[in-house]
Formats: sequence, C-alpha cells, structure tokens
Amino acid sequence: MSSEAKLDTATNPTDQYRKGALFRALHERQEAFVVPNPWDAGTARLLTGLGFAALATTSAGLAYTLGRSDGTSSVGRDETLANARAIVEATTLPVSADLENGFGPTPDDVAATIRLAAATGLVGGSIEDSTGRPDDPILPFEAAVERVAAAAEAVKSLDFPFTLTARAENHFVGRPDLPDTIRRLQAYEAAGADVLFAPALPDADAVRAVLDAVSRPVNVLAGGPGQTSVAALQALGVRRISLGSSLSRAALGAFLRAAEEVSEHGTFGYTADAVPYARANSLLRADDPAEDGA
Repeated sequence: MSSEAKLDTATNPTDQYRKGALFRALHERQEAFVVPNPWDAGTARLLTGLGFAALATTSAGLAYTLGRSDGTSSVGRDETLANARAIVEATTLPVSADLENGFGPTPDDVAATIRLAAATGLVGGSIEDSTGRPDDPILPFEAAVERVAAAAEAVKSLDFPFTLTARAENHFVGRPDLPDTIRRLQAYEAAGADVLFAPALPDADAVRAVLDAVSRPVNVLAGGPGQTSVAALQALGVRRISLGSSLSRAALGAFLRAAEEVSEHGTFGYTADAVPYARANSLLRADDPAEDGA
C-alpha cells in the first residue's frame, strides 16, 4: 500500500475550508503579514499565543530536531507530513508546509505530495526547484515548471482553498542568478502558483526586481540586507514574510551558548535568561487547542 493510501485523512472539512480561505485572504491585503516557522507542536502553540495570523513549517527546523542536516533530502515525505500534522493539530491557525521539492522524481510524485499534505489539515504548501544534490542543486527549467504545474493541478482537485507557493532556489543554494530566478518565478506564476518565493535574495533591489516581474503575491525570507523589518519589506510591496529556520537556529544558538558555558567555564549564568518553568507550563496550557475546544 502506498504512503498516500496509508495516511489518515480524517480532518474537519468545514474548519479546513475556513482556514484555507483565511490564509488565502491574508495574501490579498495591502499590509504585509509575517508567517513564523515552528518546528514542533510546542513551538506552534507558543507562536499561536503571540498573535500571528498563520504558521508555516520549516524543513531545516525539522531536520535539526531529528539530528540531520537540511538541504540534502535527509528527511522524507512521511516524516515531513507527520510533523506537519502535529503542528496543524497544535494550533487553531492556518498552517502551510515546506514540502521541499515534492519528494519524488516526477510531477506525479509532486501532485501526490500536495494531496497528502491536504489530508493532514494543511491549507498551503511550497514546492521548490532544488534537487537536494550539492553537485547539481537546481532542477532544469522545464522540469521545474512541470512540477509546479502538476502541483497546481492537484490543488484544483481539492475542495477547499489551498495556497500553493513556488520557490526559486538559485540564491539559496549559492547561484546568484537573478535573471534566471525571475524567469523561473514568472513561469511558476503562469503554471498556477499562488505565491512566488525566492529565498535569500541579496538586497532590496533584488526584491524590487522580483516584485516588478510578477503579479502574484511574493513571500520574502526575513533577515537579508535591507530586509530587516516588516515595515521595510511592506514598503517594497512584499505581501508575506517568512522567518524560515531562523527561529529554530536562534533556539539552537541559545542552547549551544548555554552548553558551552557549562562545558568551558563550569558556570550556569545562562539560567538567568531561561524561560521560568512555571511560565513555560502556563504558556503551553493557555495555547492548547484541546482546552479551547478546537
């Protein structure tokens, strides 16, 4: 039996439709919104309590949690969707997922991934044009477009709004080819993507060039030069801002600094900055969807 057939598809259709419509509507506003990226149920609940409008998973955050590196196809589809389902079930917010390159060599594999993602309760997902191979990191243009088109066709078969994001990974994998990135994003838009995304654009000028080249909403990864605030990106015309793996790496940074302090100095100063035990428990109880009737 295939993984597509084995996955439990029990979701609340009414609630999923509502979340899908809400997520779609967020992209239609003039104001930019931030979609932070939890990597497990606990971080999803914490982010829900901070007033964000939607969440998105992070492939890197999941890989680090599993003790693996990101970007090398080290995490499979079943693990990715199980993590997505845990996050969906932990929050009342719409959730989109990082579906990497669709988890398979063919457009049909990508379409199957979209259907499986929908079955977990997700209301959005991204498909990227990376290969996961360091020696040849980007899919050929035609193959990449075919995969986005297959994802878009799968979205059309769903009975609720599912927002498809298409990612052009050139800059993210160290190939700073802006003309090719724009060419790809334009083709992905024509193939049916709802949102366009080129992570790691080098500066505000590159962001402007992408915005000028496409008509659908653009997602920008926070943190690059000239991309250091919601206000700055909104002024450029960006609709959606994602945090990628930065929250998970910030958590790892705090963890490593604390462990290195103990290992290298034998002191425990890091405890002054730790979230108090009682507050952590309180925050997670307050944000538990089970207690809110969700």
